[in-house]
Amino acid sequence: MDETPAWMQTEARTPVDLQVDRPHGARVYDFLLGGKTNYAADREQAEKVLASVPAAAASARENRAFIHRAARHLVAEAGIRQFLDIGTGIPTSPNLHEVAQDVYPSARVVYADNDPIVLTHSRALHTTTPEGVTAYIEADATDPVSILESPALRETLDLTEPVAITLCLLLHWLPEGYDAYGMVRTLLDAVPSGSALVVTHVTKDFDERAGGIEEDFEDTGSTVRTRTKAEVGRFFEGLEFVEPGLTAPQRWRPGPAEVEAGDRDALRDQDIPIWAGVALKPAV
Repeated sequence: MDETPAWMQTEARTPVDLQVDRPHGARVYDFLLGGKTNYAADREQAEKVLASVPAAAASARENRAFIHRAARHLVAEAGIRQFLDIGTGIPTSPNLHEVAQDVYPSARVVYADNDPIVLTHSRALHTTTPEGVTAYIEADATDPVSILESPALRETLDLTEPVAITLCLLLHWLPEGYDAYGMVRTLLDAVPSGSALVVTHVTKDFDERAGGIEEDFEDTGSTVRTRTKAEVGRFFEGLEFVEPGLTAPQRWRPGPAEVEAGDRDALRDQDIPIWAGVALKPAV
């Protein structure tokens, strides 16, 4: 009997059309991060985004740096050993599992995405430490129950122990009219006290020009919806913010080396049109 976990088992798959002639949001983000998993159409789209928001590349880097700091904090300070990352995107290294497992080698991470292009890249690029587990599942963020009930998730994560749910630069992509707040509440209801929610979200609060992102992606068939600080704060209702609360990503606990290397004091909030926050689920 094959005892290999289901997510590790190989099976014949229909080849995926990577649609390299069309821009893809995850690959555009990869390009802005300086990654290599992108094509000419993605780079052309990235240039349009940069024309609307000149700090888009800096924003992508600061968002990624925030995720790294948040993961390190949650593992080292909050004692969280499990992560559920929804809307993972292209796994530009270092990714979440690499950071978490660097602090705690046995950390367990599940990535979820509904995009076959992203999953194809994930199968090729995701790795894990010998002690830990990294799994990926094909699931839609708009159907959180399917994520929570996935056999791969159940084999990888223990939902009776704290889990960090990361929704970074995801929520503004959800379809118009969809109850994003209800989706987040469903996920949080499934995890115990001591779990965490990590969110980053595009906003026009700092600079109205950030609204150009909505128009830039409209032609690609993707919907982007910016939210205000109050609207992003609603995702954290009932949770306890980790200081400094909901803020620009570059202002969330930058380490001394990052401040020196990145000169974050020179980055104004309006340069990075993103709200970022980490909060813990309190005991009932």
